[in-house]
Amino acid sequence: MFFRSRSNEADPLTWGHALQTAADQRSPGMASRREFLKRASALSVAGAATPLALNLAAIGEAAAQSNPTDYKALVCVFLYGGNDWANTLIPYDDAGYAQYAQLRAGVAIDRNLLTGSVLNPLTNIGGRQYALAPGLAPLAATFNAGFGTILPNVGTLIEPTTKQQYQNRSVDLPPKLFSHNDQQSFAQSSAPEGAISGWGGRMGDVFASSNGNSTFTCISVSGNAVYLTGRSAVQYQVTTSGPVAINGIRQPLFGSRGASDALRTLMTNDSPQLMESEYATITRRAVDAFDLVQNAVTPITLATPFPAGNGLADQLRMVARLIAARNTIGVRRQVFFVSMGGFDNHDSLLTQHPGLLQRVGSAIGAFNQATVELGVAGQVTTFTGTDFGRTLTGNNNGSDHGWGGVQFVLGGAVQGRTFAGALPTLANNGPDDVGQGRLLPNISVDQMGATLAKWFGVSDTNMAMVMPNLANFTTKDLGFMG
Repeated sequence: MFFRSRSNEADPLTWGHALQTAADQRSPGMASRREFLKRASALSVAGAATPLALNLAAIGEAAAQSNPTDYKALVCVFLYGGNDWANTLIPYDDAGYAQYAQLRAGVAIDRNLLTGSVLNPLTNIGGRQYALAPGLAPLAATFNAGFGTILPNVGTLIEPTTKQQYQNRSVDLPPKLFSHNDQQSFAQSSAPEGAISGWGGRMGDVFASSNGNSTFTCISVSGNAVYLTGRSAVQYQVTTSGPVAINGIRQPLFGSRGASDALRTLMTNDSPQLMESEYATITRRAVDAFDLVQNAVTPITLATPFPAGNGLADQLRMVARLIAARNTIGVRRQVFFVSMGGFDNHDSLLTQHPGLLQRVGSAIGAFNQATVELGVAGQVTTFTGTDFGRTLTGNNNGSDHGWGGVQFVLGGAVQGRTFAGALPTLANNGPDDVGQGRLLPNISVDQMGATLAKWFGVSDTNMAMVMPNLANFTTKDLGFMG
């Protein structure tokens, strides 16, 4: 899956050995776990009088009690704009490729370019063979090494939906299908634009109190994202360089330390006004958190090479450094969000899309190698998301907004070399096409998210809160996680 530092050759043996080691270490001692939970709960109660303020001594004690193998992280890689389905997962057998090439006349990828990314699943998939786009060769190597699964047709659904039900509008459908803003929101939160919480943040709600420092449960390296917003958990945002400093407070303002202290007082003192009080709370958290995070990540260097000039790789490098600092900042469960835009390829698909996927493939490949380096490959699961898939049929030299799309789940805990859900029929006006080449999803985002959440440790009791539409589906665990 991943690369040796001296070349771009996949090194599945190193990856496999590291993952087996990680798997052997996954079961923490129950006594130390109980002690940590008890102490973390006590710290949570003790901190109630000063919400979001950091007690550094308490954090250090909680971190020291945590078994370092009792750690899990979910990393969401969101591809804004709607990633093209058919030029990401491509039929490779002769008959399948011929059908694909006819369907995508003018925007089909040359079959000769796919030899380095052919997939080798554990089970026969209807006599068909598939390959990933050439730029996703690192993900194909991950899959073939046994540490990745593919969800070939996942999308936003409220309940199971057939083509006839869709056409008759006889079931509840996500509002404003094929709209970027609303489907981005629905994919991240199970609700349309204006949602006040996302399913990553709701997982944060469940686990924040068991972290020594709840501030760092949900972390975005890509600005504000509804995915990480909880009902009580608040996402902590960093840049690719680290935490954001409030320079007017950290440094003498206009050369005056007194002016800096006055600014700190203005920005952090409580107020009877609700908005001012919330602003002060967030500011105090940012000021207190800066030193802890900065001191934790500054000494961390990674031997794993990340590709230069790749914004997604820069974000994932910071995620890796934060994971490396997990014991210092006192966390056992973390949810991360990174993203990349540019996928709304209505035209120039063959000139724009390959480069986008190459950046995705090399960035995720480097990140997964970094998890091996850090010894957490079996404790970190990375998955992709997007607004929606795109139309099977080309639109001149691009593709239009669709519905079902292909997603990837990668990591040492993944039941690899598998496809979760049925592969759709690639045919214009076929059984899976609801019109204009738009695929009807056969797996919901809620089912995908619930499978990840169960691995993360979300109980059946809390699952309904995290994934609110899951109750409508018979299959609640897709089985791709160990």
